[in-house]
Amino acid sequence: MVTNITNLGRSGVSDWLIQRVSAVLMTLFTVFMVAFLLFHPHLDYAAWSGLFERTWMRIFTLLTLLSIAAHAWVGLWIVSTDYIKKSCVRLGVQTAVVVALFAFVVWGVQVLWGA
Repeated sequence: MVTNITNLGRSGVSDWLIQRVSAVLMTLFTVFMVAFLLFHPHLDYAAWSGLFERTWMRIFTLLTLLSIAAHAWVGLWIVSTDYIKKSCVRLGVQTAVVVALFAFVVWGVQVLWGA
């Protein structure tokens, strides 16, 4: 069996599981945010910042952000390995995706937990 170092999971089953778990978490976050916005029709800065001052909300948002990154990586890895045949080009695309996802996660952490 050939192991690809750019694959997040160890097998197709683990990639499938990462996709499904991350999708469920993103769905829960979306449903929560839609409900929050529906129950706060006149949303102001105080209510919004009050929501994100809570530690559980920051953790929930961070887990969702990590889920988005993992979900995107698995999906883009599959697409790049299916459609980009030259390995040097594929590695370049995958590297760019990893750098972008890492930058987005770091930026999200700074927004959530920064001063």
